[in-house]
Amino acid sequence: MDEFELQLLRMAKELLEKPSLTARIAAKVGTPVEKGLTLLPKGIQSTIHKATEKSISVAYHAAAATMEKSDRRPANNFGHKVMVAGTGGLGGFFGPLALMAELPVSTTLIMRSIMDIAQSEGEDLNNPETKLACLEVFAFGGYSSSDDAAGSGYLMTRAALAKTFTDAAKVMVGKTLTNESAPIIVRLLASIASRFQLVVTEKVAAQMMPLIGAVGGAGINVIFMNHFQDVARGHFIVRRLERKYGVAEVQRQYLETKI
Repeated sequence: MDEFELQLLRMAKELLEKPSLTARIAAKVGTPVEKGLTLLPKGIQSTIHKATEKSISVAYHAAAATMEKSDRRPANNFGHKVMVAGTGGLGGFFGPLALMAELPVSTTLIMRSIMDIAQSEGEDLNNPETKLACLEVFAFGGYSSSDDAAGSGYLMTRAALAKTFTDAAKVMVGKTLTNESAPIIVRLLASIASRFQLVVTEKVAAQMMPLIGAVGGAGINVIFMNHFQDVARGHFIVRRLERKYGVAEVQRQYLETKI
């Protein structure tokens, strides 16, 4: 890699190994998210899990149907933040029940932004591997510092999901995620949902904090979107370099890169 590409890889690592969503919300709102977790009604964890798994599938198809396929161009990050702020404001204003209704909409907007970033990094949205890589971003958003034993929560998560994603890519050739009868697709969505659920729970807890209301809901959704835009940008930079230099070489350089 030349110096410019090494700088790109360093930037990608900074984006991928940033503080968790919990830390970002706490920094902006000024209140530990853990307080919000104590306000969650009994049984809401199960509701969140079901909602996240369903929202990922719905979001993927809705985003894919409305995405404009184009040549490589800058991603419209700001536009997606504006849209997700509106949904967060409504969710915060109408309370807990609205949060679950708002989640699929917010997830769809995040998926649109992820796809937009993928295209800006030279990915082909018609390629099954690209489709899976977009879904994969939701899983990367859910690791924490406890995943960092090998120096990279990002690489550990990729390794953990590698077999499932490889098998799913074979199933998806010429097909879509609507083939939910395929056991590998069911496992794929469940694996992603279990990780995505971590950040969704943090988001819901923060929005339920007293005095936050609709304005806070909008702000938290912007933090939520920004979190996944950063993860997506880092992920697709790494993938672009992997296409040029090979997975093993890029991941070796990634681990050696200091941030």
